[in-house]
Amino acid sequence: MTYINKKFLASALAGTLLAFSAHAATINIHNGGDPTSLDPQKISGDWENRIDGDIFEGLVTEDPKDNPIPGQAESWKVSDDGKVYTFKLRDGIKWSDGQPVTADDFVFAFQRLMDPKTAANYAYLQFTIHNAEKINKGEIKDFSQLGVKALDPKTLEITLDNPTPYFLNALMHYTAYPLPKHVVEAKGDDWVKIGNIVTNGPYKPTEWVPGSHVTTVKNDQYWDAKDVKIDGATFYTLEDQSAALKRYRAGEFDILTSFPADQYEWIKKNLPGQAHVVPFLGTYYYVLNATKPPFNDKRVRQALSMAVNREVIGPKILGTGELPMYSWVPPGTAHYGEPAYVSWKDEPYSQKVADAKKLLADAGFGPDHPLHAQLRYNTNDNHKKIAVAIAAMWKPLGVDVELYNTETKVHYDEMQRGQVEIGRAGWLADYNDPINFLNLLSTGVDMNYGRWSNADYDKLINQGNAETDLTKRAAIYKQAEQLALDDSAAIPIYYYVSQSIVSPKIEGYEDNVQDIHRTRWLSVKQ
Repeated sequence: MTYINKKFLASALAGTLLAFSAHAATINIHNGGDPTSLDPQKISGDWENRIDGDIFEGLVTEDPKDNPIPGQAESWKVSDDGKVYTFKLRDGIKWSDGQPVTADDFVFAFQRLMDPKTAANYAYLQFTIHNAEKINKGEIKDFSQLGVKALDPKTLEITLDNPTPYFLNALMHYTAYPLPKHVVEAKGDDWVKIGNIVTNGPYKPTEWVPGSHVTTVKNDQYWDAKDVKIDGATFYTLEDQSAALKRYRAGEFDILTSFPADQYEWIKKNLPGQAHVVPFLGTYYYVLNATKPPFNDKRVRQALSMAVNREVIGPKILGTGELPMYSWVPPGTAHYGEPAYVSWKDEPYSQKVADAKKLLADAGFGPDHPLHAQLRYNTNDNHKKIAVAIAAMWKPLGVDVELYNTETKVHYDEMQRGQVEIGRAGWLADYNDPINFLNLLSTGVDMNYGRWSNADYDKLINQGNAETDLTKRAAIYKQAEQLALDDSAAIPIYYYVSQSIVSPKIEGYEDNVQDIHRTRWLSVKQ
């Protein structure tokens, strides 16, 4: 929304002051789920990333197209062997309380990220850093052995175990944001509370009402504050997409980060040019708890996967053109080429169902002994439609499905704690590389919600991580992907398209493959 601040002084000056009144632009963003924290090491969702990516900035940051550009670092050099990165921090960068941002703040943040006591779910994204995994697993107790060193207050050196082609992209992720060491040490876990928190990004939070909204204002200490055109944003928690669309139409929201898919045709007709439906690096899938019967049986997992009619979900159930997913890594992912696919991908659907019935019968399930399963999903109109449809697809197999939904925060907490038989999940790439998807099936990773574990798979992933030849690396990863698909490690359903609505008054919004749109790059037409 746009508002006008007017200072009224003496009546003799009123006309002059009104002529020069300042126009302060703010925006209202429908953000979906309720954030669990503002601490970048305690979050895991895209709805949280939208906030934290506005209030913090790493060594490297995103341009409007989500390409890596200098952030807190003005430049960097890479050693000839590709394993040592030396970053030179910008002159005069500060936290929002005016204290300088130093290389020690980055060292402190990376050490805290890897500290097992922090229990950061996404610590593994930075395991390419020397000794990171060993410290995170408690095998090394001396945090100074982590490959992140402050050579002086303005110079940071990061050493990797192996050359990593996506490392700069990984530094754009919130796990690589610095933390204000002076505040965290003084306030402990309370450092993120409003009134305590200080940030180094274009914005700083001023209000957080759980279940309602987070409000930010421009950080005047930010190094590029003069070019930040929007003065603040409010991120609203609202999982009811129909209600969000109504509020957008009423002018209460400027950006919707999702919308009811069955309204897509209406939106195109009545809100021309405002819907942004764009393919991007994301996957929608179901996990099955591979640690508990009957889902520890590959035959059961494969039968349920084969019976999902993926071809009807995008065009008919959702209506926004999502593509059927038969691989684990999306096509077009960098450094990969064509992904692996399930062996039954091109069978007629009727044959898939017949094969699925036989697999379940072999596993001991049938009309006289039906399979009972609970399918969990987080509250969302589209998730419900898909769950209802897939439950109907499984019914001819003799599968009795109980649908169970909770709010997003609760859903993912229960998933991470293994309190699920079958659960809906989605993954939006943190960086454009196959390992970001393949890691989701690695043993011990928190986001491996189904707890599927395979020693041969883990061995291939580790082998690929150590390979410096990108062609050989891709081939090894593809072997791992094929192994997981052959074992029905999870149920891939469709490749995401971003579904946003943007007000015509918002300028600078650029579609990109990771659906990241920092407020810093936006402006509001006056």
